[in-house]
Amino acid sequence: MNPLDTALSATRIVAFLQNLFDNCTDTYLGEQVTVSQHMLQGATLAQREGKPVEVIVGALLHDIGHVASNAGCFAMDDTWDRRHEDAGAQLLASHFPQVIVDCVRYHVDAKRYLCATQPDYFARLSPASVHSLNLQGGPMSAAEAEAFEKQVNFKTIIQVRYFDEAGKCPDLETPDFAHFAPLVQGLVDAHGRAGA
Repeated sequence: MNPLDTALSATRIVAFLQNLFDNCTDTYLGEQVTVSQHMLQGATLAQREGKPVEVIVGALLHDIGHVASNAGCFAMDDTWDRRHEDAGAQLLASHFPQVIVDCVRYHVDAKRYLCATQPDYFARLSPASVHSLNLQGGPMSAAEAEAFEKQVNFKTIIQVRYFDEAGKCPDLETPDFAHFAPLVQGLVDAHGRAGA
C-alpha cells in the first residue's frame, strides 16, 4: 500500500515517520549513506549549529518523499525526475506548518536556485547531485530565480538546502529519529492548535 494513500492522524504521523526512518535501507542517490542517514545528518548538523527548529525538522524531513512513495529512490541510471519533493510535501501537508511543507516541496528548487545564483555552489555538488540536477531542470533562469526569491519561507528553504548538501558523510555519526521526535511532534501539535 502506498503510504500517501493512508490517512494519518496527528497522533500517528510521528510514529509513521519514525518507522520510515528505522526501516529505510535504500542508498541515497548513489552516495555512501542511506536516505535516512542523509536526512539525520542534515538535521544533526543544523542542530549542532543552533538553527531554529524549523530548519532542523526541515532538514530531517526534506527527502521523506524518497521513502514514502511508490516512486522509490533516485538511481544514477534514471532518465526522468521522480518528483520526490511533491510526494514528501503531500505526505506532510495536513500535519505540519507551511514552512516545513515548503522546505520539503522546494528543496529541489533551492538547489536549482543556488546553482544559478552562486557559481561556487555548483562546485560543491556530488556527481549524483549533478545528475539529479539535470533531471530536475538544471539551474534556474534569471526569471525563475527572481520568482523563487519571493517564496514566503525562502530563507528557511535555502538554509535547509545547505544542510541537504552537507549530509552525505559516511563517517558522520548521528542520533536516530527518536532524538528528533519531540521536535517533530511539537511542530505537529503546534500546527494542530493553529488549525483548531
